[in-house]
Amino acid sequence: MQPIFPRALEAGDTIALVAPAGVLDRTRVERAIGRLEERGFCVKTYRDIFSTHGYLAGEDDARVEELMQAFADPEVSAVFPARGGSGVTRILDQLDYKLICRHPKILTGFSDITALHSAVHSQTGLVTFHSPNAMDGVGRPDGMTELTAKTYWRALLAESYVGAGPSGYVVEIPETRRKEMATFAPGVARGRLVGGNLSLVCSVLGTPYEIEANGNILLLEDVGERPYRIDRFLSQLRMAGKLEVLDGVLLGQFTDCQPEEDGASLSLEQIFTDYFGELGIPVLQNFPTGHSPDNVTLPLGAEIELDSAARRVTILENPVCLKKK
Repeated sequence: MQPIFPRALEAGDTIALVAPAGVLDRTRVERAIGRLEERGFCVKTYRDIFSTHGYLAGEDDARVEELMQAFADPEVSAVFPARGGSGVTRILDQLDYKLICRHPKILTGFSDITALHSAVHSQTGLVTFHSPNAMDGVGRPDGMTELTAKTYWRALLAESYVGAGPSGYVVEIPETRRKEMATFAPGVARGRLVGGNLSLVCSVLGTPYEIEANGNILLLEDVGERPYRIDRFLSQLRMAGKLEVLDGVLLGQFTDCQPEEDGASLSLEQIFTDYFGELGIPVLQNFPTGHSPDNVTLPLGAEIELDSAARRVTILENPVCLKKK
């Protein structure tokens, strides 16, 4: 499937703030709206996004309708999920992907939003963005970190691409953070970036919305999962035939994924060695993206180059296109 590139954001554009997953924190969301408006954007909602249905931000029908309204709305240039949490997989088979394909727009988010990224790209080819969600990114009490904000706006804003060619850009990581990365297996790989949150990548295996791994580079991160669960997820990916066809692996942050104290466990390093050590492809570990203050924005579905020895990620094509004047 040929990739579709959404239009870049410009000041004055309208952003649809949606709640397709978990219950929202009003203070953080209102703070995010205020900060987006301060940057010159209009923010639009379609329902009471603070409604609840158990651990969900509203019943399934309401969340589906909201997403469809956002993509169909001619005023809207980008769709920003307010948060992840849980609930996206409940609605994937109810979305109108033909409508999304006719109205391609920037789609951001991470964590539970991984399932939405995977579904949208598999059904439409739309390039989307593994990035902070509005509530835990723009709406953080102290704002996004310098690295998070720099890569977020670099990826989304039209001003980043004016006068630039179609060759993309290097994801700039400060030297202090680059030193924290680990070259698990050296080499250079090129392919389209797929994946996101490990548990959500696995949740859509065997469905029409699963990732296309063949010849691509797999991004994985997670939070709050014990090593035995990481092991289980990776074995599922291996048995589904997703690992041996990859060209590279980019491991993000695995936050709060340590073994239980005084419990017998394999380390994450041992688990990663078991699954990636014999693949013979470049693997870079501890890249600053995922459930951590530094959450680098990366375009899913875009072609990238992973140089694991140099600890460098290069976006090989602009993930957005400029609006026609």
